[in-house]
Amino acid sequence: MDGSEEVGVWLVGARGSVATTAITGLLALRSRLAEPTGSVTARPPFDTLPLPGWDRLRIGGHDIVGTPLDKRAEQLAEAGVVPPRILGAVRSQLSTVDEEIRPGYHPATHSGTQADAARRLAGDLTGFAARHGLARVVVLDVSSTEPVFGDLPEHRDLAELEAAMAVPGRIVLPPSSLAAYAALRAGCPFVAFTPSTGIRIPALAELAARRGLPYAGCDGKTGETLVRTALAPMFTTRALAVRSWSGTNLLGGGDGVTLADADHAGSKLASKGRGLASLLGGEVTAPLHIDNVPELGEQKTAWDHVLFEGFLGTRMTLQFTWTGYDSALAAPLVLDLARLVAAAHAAGESGPLGALGFFFKDPLGTGEHRLAEQYAALVDWAVRL
Repeated sequence: MDGSEEVGVWLVGARGSVATTAITGLLALRSRLAEPTGSVTARPPFDTLPLPGWDRLRIGGHDIVGTPLDKRAEQLAEAGVVPPRILGAVRSQLSTVDEEIRPGYHPATHSGTQADAARRLAGDLTGFAARHGLARVVVLDVSSTEPVFGDLPEHRDLAELEAAMAVPGRIVLPPSSLAAYAALRAGCPFVAFTPSTGIRIPALAELAARRGLPYAGCDGKTGETLVRTALAPMFTTRALAVRSWSGTNLLGGGDGVTLADADHAGSKLASKGRGLASLLGGEVTAPLHIDNVPELGEQKTAWDHVLFEGFLGTRMTLQFTWTGYDSALAAPLVLDLARLVAAAHAAGESGPLGALGFFFKDPLGTGEHRLAEQYAALVDWAVRL
């Protein structure tokens, strides 16, 4: 990859808050209306690597809602995420991008088999690449968190999975995994930016290996967990014993509504919990509550209370509060991942990209959760790449 080829960025959940912020931000970067604040690939040493430039990324996507992108951007401007001056400058371009968004998959509205749905989704991807002469298309799932989807025997073998997908009425994959399957069938690398099941099914890993495709995930690390992965190593390297790490998340907007449902919140809580246990070297009491506060809008507040022991068993505490806009924190990471995964694909890499664990709460392909070590691994990988 020389940085000049045009790359497709296909967003699953393309009209959601994260996707709309990423698209609006990309258009602003192209027009020199904004600085790439929060973008890792815009700073050394990544800025000297042959990654696709902002003007070489073409956006498309799937979504199950029909609200036009410019209307979604209006809502985000009212919520304080998108500056009104930027919205005014890129509104017509948002409408152009909106023309490349296709209906997504939802089992409640799909009338055929899951195999039929996958063929349609994959066809949208190959058609997008053909229309615009794209060298490759990276698919990123930034849709809402799904309920936990149970393991099925068919998940362990690709042939059995595809046979089950062809049976009328069978739902063997959640939407996130169907999106991953369609991406791989279309020859596209896949990024799971949500904690949903996605590509974490053995049969899909088998398919990625057969197609020689890279993938990355899971669950973008944007706020509270970012702080945890920086702080937790402080306790372990200083031999301080953490006895409990409690957290409360208050959020509004679409995420607040989604995660107010215990079934949907399950995968998010599991993702956060696995990372903390790894960081602290074992299980620790770590209750976490997620509460919907509609009045917060797109804003999220996280409060953490850490109880730890020092010399002679002396008990002490650390508390911190993080308030921010997840969409604004996630959007530049989505663009970073598109650029990095496109470069990995061009270089012939396949399988889970563990070096991209820096971006995720529950990273695939690595057991490393410490932020500094993750960043060092990312730099080493990118320079070699």
